[in-house]
Amino acid sequence: MSPSIRVTFQPENKTVSADPGDTLLDVAGLAGIYINSLCGGQGVCGKCRLKVVQGSVDFSSKGVGFLDRKEVDAGYVLACQAKLVDQDLEVWIPPESRQEEEQILMVDHIVQYTAPEVLEEHGLSPSPFIPYFNPLCSKIFLQLPEPSLKDNLSDLERIYRELNRKYPDVKWEADFSCLKNLARLLRENKWQVTALAHMLDPHCYHLRALEPGDTSRRSYGVAIDVGTTTIVTQLVDLRTGQIRAVEASHNQQARYGEDVISRMVFACGRGGIDPLKNAVVTTINSLVHSLVTAAGISHADIIAFVAAGNTTMTHLLLGLEPCTIRLEPYIPTAARFPWVRAADVGLVGHPEAMLHCMPCVSSYVGGDITAGVLACGMNDKPELSALIDIGTNGEIVIGNNEWLVCCSASAGPAFEGGGTKCGMRATKGAIQKVRIHGHEVSYETVGGGRAKGICGSGLIDLMAELVAEGIIDQSGKFIRFDHPHVQVVDGVPEFVVAFPHESETAEAVAITQDDIGNLMKSKAAVLAAMKILLENLGMRFVDLERIYVAGGFGAHLDIQKSIRIGLLPDVPLDRVQFIGNSSVAGARQCLLSTHAFRKAGAIARQMTYFELSVHPGFMNEFIAALFLPHTDMELFPSVKTMLAERRKAVAAGL
Repeated sequence: MSPSIRVTFQPENKTVSADPGDTLLDVAGLAGIYINSLCGGQGVCGKCRLKVVQGSVDFSSKGVGFLDRKEVDAGYVLACQAKLVDQDLEVWIPPESRQEEEQILMVDHIVQYTAPEVLEEHGLSPSPFIPYFNPLCSKIFLQLPEPSLKDNLSDLERIYRELNRKYPDVKWEADFSCLKNLARLLRENKWQVTALAHMLDPHCYHLRALEPGDTSRRSYGVAIDVGTTTIVTQLVDLRTGQIRAVEASHNQQARYGEDVISRMVFACGRGGIDPLKNAVVTTINSLVHSLVTAAGISHADIIAFVAAGNTTMTHLLLGLEPCTIRLEPYIPTAARFPWVRAADVGLVGHPEAMLHCMPCVSSYVGGDITAGVLACGMNDKPELSALIDIGTNGEIVIGNNEWLVCCSASAGPAFEGGGTKCGMRATKGAIQKVRIHGHEVSYETVGGGRAKGICGSGLIDLMAELVAEGIIDQSGKFIRFDHPHVQVVDGVPEFVVAFPHESETAEAVAITQDDIGNLMKSKAAVLAAMKILLENLGMRFVDLERIYVAGGFGAHLDIQKSIRIGLLPDVPLDRVQFIGNSSVAGARQCLLSTHAFRKAGAIARQMTYFELSVHPGFMNEFIAALFLPHTDMELFPSVKTMLAERRKAVAAGL
């Protein structure tokens, strides 16, 4: 039976057909329109508000609590709780419910390569690691001598002999599929063929396919950062190591939940794994299509993929059940993953292209963090360093060339737009920088347009400015109600950054007392985790000689303001280094160097995972960090000095 209900979405003016019982959230996905849904359609976040302009729906009472009487009377519903009935519909999507393109970080450090030298695959090298250039997969052109009565080797042995001349120190093995039509292939092409080789094992290279003629110049790989929110891909020339094209997009899995927990609930419950796997594969294939178009090559020229993602994202990409990851004792199906034919996963490339996934450490410290450690090189330096990647989970690695420890702190969704009244991701219209000077308030938005909400970096800026101006105290409570931007709504104080006439939504963009409380919990979790790790090693914040901040969120942080609220420890500013998208950088290193990939495996095995949920001191440290910046001000001397100077200025009437 064909779908019978027509649903039109405005202002896109897109119409699709659907069945009775489908939710508006699912129907919007069919139309290629993505609605904010932090909870993945569970009806508990209230972010997917739509207005039914014409027709009616079956609206679950579960979603009514997120709407006031005025909104209900106007026809507003939650898309995930509104099911189609037997009539056509027209709905309007308000700006705050749209899932627009995010500021996606595609920049990372340039990787330099050297020729093969002494390899230290087991253990961490005392000197900085420079990977040698030896891609995971390569194409090798072979001009074979014709057989004769004196030179009567079999066709396959003839290929092995020529390969051994080029690579004398390794053994070769061929897939059985290489033998099919081999005799005809060699003779019809005058004994000129190109071998597709998989070179991960340093002692035995794997012959995957044979192609007619010389196709060695068409040899490309794709490095992938499989993020929960966004996916970044780089097309790399495997002959030169050069990046030929970069593409990024929102992860289409977001329709099933904004965070990994929501997606695990979906995969292990009503939805199953397939929709999530298909969504991420579809996203990657779409990006790969854009890459090959931009570079003027074909899909068949891609012979290798390397993907870096957190443990859940890696499981979903490979179609593995993630259900035990979120259940105590938090055990994944695998932490190190065998290579697989990319086509078997659904990725479009050469029929024999390989997919390698970066090794993970635990359920909540994944391959993206392993890639980050590899990319920044902290494991090869004697100085004590920390790598921080802040998102819904804050992953932290501390160590040097002798040891590495790591943990994951549940920071919650506040820094990614959840749990705050006007929070949003870093999409168009998000306030990302704030400055308060007296009664003057200025701000910058992503894209430069009218304000729609506040993203994570803007919230940090705002909290730091509110403390510095004495509008809130160090416990996060409002103490100045005479400021023209401070108002009380339904008994809850809030600071208005953009008034209704300035915003795109015609509603005030503000931070409330409750928002500040949620943000303080998020930053406290990250700081407490770092402090616990260091103290268990007999160290302090001041001992950190380098702090690497990874990811898109970190790239837009103001270091000084992050220290002022206690998100980052109080260290000299020149010790903090933003390293960009270290996930895709590490994936690219592994794509271009078999040594780097084996090094990543060594890093993952040697990282000691610290489970904070069972640590007796974590809750005490967390509570101590629920202050701006911390209850122990001796940990933040620069902030202590700044606040003292501010109090003097206020006393002097300046």
